[in-house]
Amino acid sequence: MSEITCPHCSKAFKVDQAGYAEILSQVKNKEFDKEVHQRLELEKQKYSTELDLAKVTTEKESADALAKKERAIIELESKINSMELAKDLAVKDALEPVKEEITNLKSQVDLAESERIIKEKSLEDKYKTQIKDRDDEIQRLSNFKAKLSTKMVGETLELHCENEFDMLRSAAFPNAQFGKDNDASTGSKGDYIFRDMDENDIEFISIMFEMKNESDTTTTKKKNDDFLKELDKDRREKGCEYAVLVSLLESDSDLYNNGIVDKSHKYPKMYVIRPQFFIPMITLLRNAALKSLQVRNELELIKEQNIDITNFENDLNDFKASFNKSYTWASDRFKDAIKQIDKSIKALQDTRENLLKSDDHLGIANRKIDDVTVKRLTRNNSTMKSKFEELDE
Repeated sequence: MSEITCPHCSKAFKVDQAGYAEILSQVKNKEFDKEVHQRLELEKQKYSTELDLAKVTTEKESADALAKKERAIIELESKINSMELAKDLAVKDALEPVKEEITNLKSQVDLAESERIIKEKSLEDKYKTQIKDRDDEIQRLSNFKAKLSTKMVGETLELHCENEFDMLRSAAFPNAQFGKDNDASTGSKGDYIFRDMDENDIEFISIMFEMKNESDTTTTKKKNDDFLKELDKDRREKGCEYAVLVSLLESDSDLYNNGIVDKSHKYPKMYVIRPQFFIPMITLLRNAALKSLQVRNELELIKEQNIDITNFENDLNDFKASFNKSYTWASDRFKDAIKQIDKSIKALQDTRENLLKSDDHLGIANRKIDDVTVKRLTRNNSTMKSKFEELDE
């Protein structure tokens, strides 16, 4: 029996072994449940603490991640803004020269238009001035004709042309010669001869001039065409390229009053002009001759180049022919040498064959010598047999 004291009333009572075991079991179970309950509570608290800590950590990590993402978004937005700003600046920088170029082009167009207007106005004024000068010249010459005597008219026409040329000689015709034709060795002479030279003092144009007015007319010669034959003759005899008649004849003719009249259908390179066209005629023919001189020089250069090319081609053809000839000769000699080598090879081969055959025959002869004995040699010769027998004895 076991005695147990109640913890509440302090009363002692006895229990048997089975009851004690049952009470002990109940006490253990209660303690165990209490311990389990305590451990569960501790685990719950620990779990709750860890859960709270995990929540705090997760929230912090989430906040950090969110902040990191927000910073990344801000950086990307900043980069995008920078890129857009750079793009805008690049576009602006690219457009700035274009705008400036457009502005410059507009300015150039406006300037060109202004220059065109000014040039047109200048040309218009120039032509008006030239027309006025021509009209004034015609009027002046008409007045001269009305006031002067016949002799004075002729002298004034020549003097007018000479003065007109001298006024422009140094500026427009620095290398030119212009003077009276004083050579009457051929029976006649013109009034003036114009010759001009290039920088190498080579003459590139010459003009025979004749000045005619009413004082030069007769009952048989009153028109410009009446003087052309003699002028053409003077041109050819003095070696001039062109002939020009400066005339006051046929003053009422619209043909001669309207400008330069070409008479080349009657005589080569023949023209009739009024005095106001004297300098323009020289300038026109001189410029045409200069252009022709340039073309001739270019053609001469091309001709020389063609000659050089032709000479080069001829030299090349000669070289090719010489090389071909040398090649043919060398090829023939090479072929002959090959033939000689082939012949030598064949001769050596024949000699080799003969030597081999000789060696064979010598071998046969040697074997035959080995087979030669006294007995064989004296077999059918009793005399020799007896002699050898005597020697043996």
